[in-house]
Amino acid sequence: MKIIAPSAQILAMDDGREILGRLEIAGRTCYRSEEKIMPDSALPFIERILRSGHQSVIEHASATVRFICDRGVSHELVRHRLASFSQESTRYADYSGKRFGKEITVIRPCFWPEDSPAYALWLEAVQRAEERYFALLAEGASAQQARSVLPNSLKTEIVVTCNMREWRHIFELRCAPASHPQMREVMLPLLRDMHLRVPALFADIHAVFERDIKECPPSCGAATSP
Repeated sequence: MKIIAPSAQILAMDDGREILGRLEIAGRTCYRSEEKIMPDSALPFIERILRSGHQSVIEHASATVRFICDRGVSHELVRHRLASFSQESTRYADYSGKRFGKEITVIRPCFWPEDSPAYALWLEAVQRAEERYFALLAEGASAQQARSVLPNSLKTEIVVTCNMREWRHIFELRCAPASHPQMREVMLPLLRDMHLRVPALFADIHAVFERDIKECPPSCGAATSP
């Protein structure tokens, strides 16, 4: 069995200037003020748009992110119905195969120290689940049948695409202290990364969670972006 940390990797997101330029064109169409487009007019225009609450304009830009997380976090992600999802399937992924290392992979719970009794109990549970999964396969069960004993901690990969308005909504909900710790583990670093790329679209949300982002280790939830 392999135990790994979660991560979020931006797969596709245009350059910040290109995003703001496209959004300005879309937004000025509403007011028929295209003649006011200048080399440096996009940033102040989009800032005014966000302050006014006219957020439908920022739906004209999107980003695609690959999350490596546990099944529990992915179940929460797919509740955001304005996004598109493609997820690793436990019906077709036979973890006894060579490409999976003949083992299951689980996500390390960030809320239990590895020397704690709770972590030891968790480790025992996921190890037993792996044993029973392979035992079922050995008895002739298919992967989609044997998956019934796999734990919520099972690693999954899910690619998520949505527009910037929806990303803002996701960050507002999923970075909040009331959100699940493992969700915040990937969302806070992702907010940091998107804010670095397009500060104008995420500055206000980043400011709300800035302390939490700073307390998150540099490697927390991070993956190399292309």
